[in-house]
Amino acid sequence: MVQFNAAPAAATLAGGERRRSRWSLLLARYPWLITPLALLVMSAVAALLSDHFLTVRNVTNILNQAAVLAIVSVGMTVVIISGGFDLSVGSVVSLAGCVGAAVMVRGSIAGGVLAGLGIGLLVGVMNGVVVSLLNVSPFIATLGAMVLVRGAALLFTGGVPIVNLPETFTVVGTEGVFGIPIPVLITALIFAVFWVLLQFTPLGLKIYAVGGNREASRLSGVAVNRVTIAAYGICGALAGAAGLVLTARLRSGQPTAGEFYELTSIAAVVLGGASLTGGEGKVQRTVLGVLIIQVLSNSLNLLNVHSYWQRVLVGGIIIVAAAVDRFRRTA
Repeated sequence: MVQFNAAPAAATLAGGERRRSRWSLLLARYPWLITPLALLVMSAVAALLSDHFLTVRNVTNILNQAAVLAIVSVGMTVVIISGGFDLSVGSVVSLAGCVGAAVMVRGSIAGGVLAGLGIGLLVGVMNGVVVSLLNVSPFIATLGAMVLVRGAALLFTGGVPIVNLPETFTVVGTEGVFGIPIPVLITALIFAVFWVLLQFTPLGLKIYAVGGNREASRLSGVAVNRVTIAAYGICGALAGAAGLVLTARLRSGQPTAGEFYELTSIAAVVLGGASLTGGEGKVQRTVLGVLIIQVLSNSLNLLNVHSYWQRVLVGGIIIVAAAVDRFRRTA
């Protein structure tokens, strides 16, 4: 009879289990490694596939295009940390840009900027009130706001772009300082402000607490409803700011602008390591998530991949982002 020695096979399996365990422990202990490693791998592959990827012009273009999505995603980070999310941000980008553009054409640049930011803040606060005070789920509340605000943008403009913006305003979207596009500088400033807000201010700590455990926060004396409204208000105001930056880049207020920003911003936040259940997330990691999405989009454009396929891949990224979030929480 031939005797089978199971020891080598068992040792191999055990070694494989140990390697998987080490990877699982590494990812569980340092989950922030996933996003920068993914960005580095994607950039290396893109550089190998296209000679144009690492040119100064193309890298500047990537940063410039990522700026608007990054501003929206910083606001989405705040809301997701608080335990919710906002599907209306893409529509707010459009309405805020159109209202701001209309005020600039008929009045002043300062008035237009305030109007755009005010529209975003108003929609955000309304979302927060509906979610916190009326106890409507974030999905239903912000889905309704998404449709309502997009309709308002179309009604406000009659479906026609608002043009002839002041040149002093449009240079914000087309010029740079020392070679750095102004939208990128604006994004960096917003990133710095909200990094400090989330990490070192009482409001930031309360946003994390509410997202981690609403009931425990309430019992600890935190004004949960006010914090929720503040989080949605911040998200709306930043969506309004993104709408103004996009309007400057496009030199017009576009009623169809901001399409899919709500989905890509959520994907960027989750790719950056935030949890969809709330209480966890960092704006610096969100920016890395935005860069992953933008590098992918830019690479596909360089490779002449059809825009329809790009949408398919963005949808895949959202699914992968949700799967990664689930894996991190169960690892």
